[in-house]
Amino acid sequence: MFIQVIQGRCTDADALHRQMDRWREELEPGAQGWLGGTYGITDDGEFVGVVRFDSRASAEANSARPEQGAWWQEAARLFDGEASFHDCDDVTMMLDGGSDDAGFVQVIQGRLSDPERFRHMMERPMDMLHEARPDIIGGTVAIDADGFFTQTMAFRTEAEAREGEHKSPPPEARQEMDEMSSMMQDVSYHDLHHPWFATAGAH
Repeated sequence: MFIQVIQGRCTDADALHRQMDRWREELEPGAQGWLGGTYGITDDGEFVGVVRFDSRASAEANSARPEQGAWWQEAARLFDGEASFHDCDDVTMMLDGGSDDAGFVQVIQGRLSDPERFRHMMERPMDMLHEARPDIIGGTVAIDADGFFTQTMAFRTEAEAREGEHKSPPPEARQEMDEMSSMMQDVSYHDLHHPWFATAGAH
């Protein structure tokens, strides 16, 4: 899987949401290899889009389509300044991955001191995490070539997520979580209180 993360300060959230919906209706049929996306806008007006393709080649082919270029020109006007893009070939699924049923999504970003070791830890069985935090449906971790990571965590509800944050995990799970945290630098959190989702073939 390949993930492209799009971010930027949004000037008109409703218009951007409509523009994303228009992409689904008009451009998705010709987007080979597009799998879906998780989108939302934070309380301080930052749009975050985590878009999934089956490969980098599919994402690049989509970007090269003239209709995609025309659509993005319109979308770009809804941002205050330039939007940023992170292209990530290194993608790991957590638990059940994302879910279109999630009521709350937290996006965590930062830099990794050891991306390979971090990925190996993410690929381990998540039984302990699942037991300690049943509120987490799953998510994705996407790492770009510079070691910048974007982790999406999908929750059933924000209330459950906040309650889960205050629970003390078992010692083994705590040790693993601390070890992973030690590899993260310049971490920022982006809460999507009203996320929306898109999945290929589902309208």
